[in-house]
Parts: sequence; C-alpha cells; structure tokens
Amino acid sequence: MTRLSSEQVLKDNNTREPNSISTLHLSFKALSDVSCLSYFKNLEKLDLKLNNLTSLEGLKSCVNLKWLCVVENKLESLEGIQGLTKLAVLNAGRNMLKSMDQVRTIASLRALILNENEIVSICKLDQMKDLNTLVLSKNPICKIGDTLVKVKSLTKLSLSHCQLDGIDSSLKSCVDLRELRRAHNEIKSLPDEIIYNIKLQNLDLGNNVITRWSDIKVVKSLLSLKNLNLQGNAVATNDKVATKIRKALPNLQIFNARPIGKYTKNEKCNEMDGVDDFSVQVTDKIEGREEKDHTKEKESAKHHLMGPNRESETATDLSGEKPRKKRKKASDIESKRNLVLDNENRAKDKGDQFNLHESNGAHFDNAFDCELEGKSIQEKQRKEIKFSVKTSGLEENLIKKI
Repeated sequence: MTRLSSEQVLKDNNTREPNSISTLHLSFKALSDVSCLSYFKNLEKLDLKLNNLTSLEGLKSCVNLKWLCVVENKLESLEGIQGLTKLAVLNAGRNMLKSMDQVRTIASLRALILNENEIVSICKLDQMKDLNTLVLSKNPICKIGDTLVKVKSLTKLSLSHCQLDGIDSSLKSCVDLRELRRAHNEIKSLPDEIIYNIKLQNLDLGNNVITRWSDIKVVKSLLSLKNLNLQGNAVATNDKVATKIRKALPNLQIFNARPIGKYTKNEKCNEMDGVDDFSVQVTDKIEGREEKDHTKEKESAKHHLMGPNRESETATDLSGEKPRKKRKKASDIESKRNLVLDNENRAKDKGDQFNLHESNGAHFDNAFDCELEGKSIQEKQRKEIKFSVKTSGLEENLIKKI
C-alpha cells in the first residue's frame, strides 16, 4: 500500500505552498491513497491513471478541479466527486464501476468517459446541458431508454461492445450528434427516428445482425455521412446494397473502412462482367499486340544509338509469324576466305619478284632496298589485303550477332 504525502508532492514541484499548484501528474506510482490532495485547493488538472486507487474520497476538497483522469485503477465507485461542480472532463475507464449515479449531478461535465467497466444501466443525464462526449463502450449495457432525451448538446456517443439490440428513438433529441458508434452489439435495424440526426457524419454499425437493405434504408436520409461502417453484417456482403448506399450519400468518403475511390475503380473493372469471353479474348490479343508493337518501335529507336537489338529481331508480328533471320551462307564465307588467301599469295609472289621477303621477322612496313615500282605494288597489294580482311571480319561479326 502506497500512500501519497503532501510533503513529497511539494518537494517534487519545488514549492512550499500547496495552493500554488494547479496541475499534478501522478500516474504509474502504485498509489492507493491520495487523501493528502485535500490540501491542494487550486488543483485544476489531476492525472492519476495506472495506480491502485479504490476510492476518490480524498478529492472532495479539490473543488476547482476541471480535468480528472483515473484510468486503470481499482475503483468500484465514483463516490467523492459529486461536489466537484467545475469538473468538465472525467475519464474513469478500465475500472470496476458498477454504477454511474455519482456523476448525474455534475452539470458542468462536457466529456464523460467510462469505457471498460461493469455498468449495467445508464442513469438520467438531464442536468448535463453541456455534455458533448459520452463513451460507455465495453459495458454490459442492454438498454438506453429515455436517459439521453435532454442531452441535446451531445455530439459523440460510443456504445460499442455492449448488449444493445437496437437504437433507441430517444436519440432523435440529439440533433447535434455527429458520431455514433454501436459496433459489436445485437442491432437488427435502424429506427426511422434517426432521420432527425441530420448532422451525423460517422456511423459505425459493424459486427451486428443487420441482414436486409430494408432494415437500414433510412440511412439514405443521412446526407452528411462521411464514414459508414457495416462490416461484419450480412447486409455488407450484398454488392447491390453497397451501390445503393454510395449513390444515395453524396458526401460519403469511407465505406466499410475503405475510401470510396477504391470502390469506384472496382466497379469500373467489373463492368466487363457482361461481355462474352470471346470478345474479351480478342480485346486482350489486340492490346497485347499493340503493346508489343510499341515495344518494337522503342527498341528500333535504340538501334540507331546502341547497335542491333536482339529482342526486336525475335518479336512476333500481327500475323503471328516470326520474321526470318537473314543468315550468311557458309559458301559465301568460304569464298571470302579463299579470296583473302589468294590475295596474300599474290602479294607474296610480288614480294619475291621485287625482293620483298620478310627479314628477321620484320613485316612489310620494315622492308627496304626495293625499287619504287615494286614498293608501290607492295603498298597497293597490302591495302587490298587489309581491306579484304577487314571486310571479312566485319561480315563475320555481323553473322555472329545475327
């Protein structure tokens, strides 16, 4: 058992005057008793989440409190806060509360968060004229009744993961309601009275037991809806229902947790469902050929800069036949080689005539002691040999590439 002392609080805040402190953050301290806070009369914001508190009696004197968080403690009751007449925000989620009667007289409340408790019924909240947020998710609540009739300022109501089998008509008085969460209940339909909630923008009815379009067709009147969730209901699997909803709600941006744009793309793709298979196959073939032709043109353009392209030479034309490759005949290659050898022999013969034998491994460029005529013949023959060899080599390279 950890008891908070005023001395420790003052020390941590570097002060000796309790009334000089308006904000305290005391979470994660395993506190079980905070009665010393009665000396801090000017406290406005107090964070006590994740402790071991079983009572809030020590907060009776903190009459200036406006914001209080006691999430994840061991509270079974909210006894002790009834006199906090300036309290605007109370978050007591994840405790063991069985009733919310202690808050019914706090008229100043604007946000009341009591999720994940053991509350069975909602008390009348008639005095809370400024309440705009009410979160009661994950409580065994099975009925709302007329408890919210006079809470006309409510803009957000969350009752997901409860035991509700419907949406009470009392919500028609909540004309400013913008967000309604009723996922994971036993709801079968939407009441006609929901048309009065014309400002509703977010409606979550996921994981209920709605099966037919007729059970929710009144949703068409909620023209301000931007986010609608019906996932986990049988009706959500009906494509026709989905189409009706999207056409009826011009401002809808998200349907079943998906942006409307994705549904539109899918519908365009599904328009081909009515076309016979033969037409689709022909279309696919034409599109495939056009794509190949386009690729072939691009590769041809590369040919001028990058040399011959092997892939473009194996492309299939529109008739389905592959273009024939032009290959050099073996006989032509052999003829060229013979011509080269013949020229070399002639040059050698001429060299003998004009004493142009290679000396000591020297090439023609190092020949000497030759007459001018013999030298000109030698140079002419050498050029012919080089040209022939060069031409033959180029052709062989081209043939290899082909």
